[in-house]
Amino acid sequence: MYQQMIFVNLATNDVDASKEFFTELGYAINPQFSTDDCACVVISDTIVAMLLSKQRYADFTKKEIADSTKTSETLICLSAESRGKVDELVDKAIAAGGTATGETQDHGFMYGRAFDDLDGHTWEVMWMDPAAVQS
Repeated sequence: MYQQMIFVNLATNDVDASKEFFTELGYAINPQFSTDDCACVVISDTIVAMLLSKQRYADFTKKEIADSTKTSETLICLSAESRGKVDELVDKAIAAGGTATGETQDHGFMYGRAFDDLDGHTWEVMWMDPAAVQS
């Protein structure tokens, strides 16, 4: 059965620093699809972040590349299996040089926090009680 994937392409100022950052979060770098100007970060079997140098990113668009430290070009939201896993991932991101952003969202059945990576891309991490989804 075909399983659709998502490849999130993000411009980065420093490919090596970004590789180190995401490795510290516990993600693997796929060397088969990584080069000096691109890092392939495997988030799950169906989610991959392609971290491209700005020069490489420019090969795919004619638009101006956003300065993600000043302009929000995307919000990436990842699910987590528990509230504890939300905290674990966001705390790792902050320890690795990321920045906490936004307010903690705690609605009882849903819990989330967010961080900006080294380039200012915002990553939200969210847990939702499976019982709330089934209702």
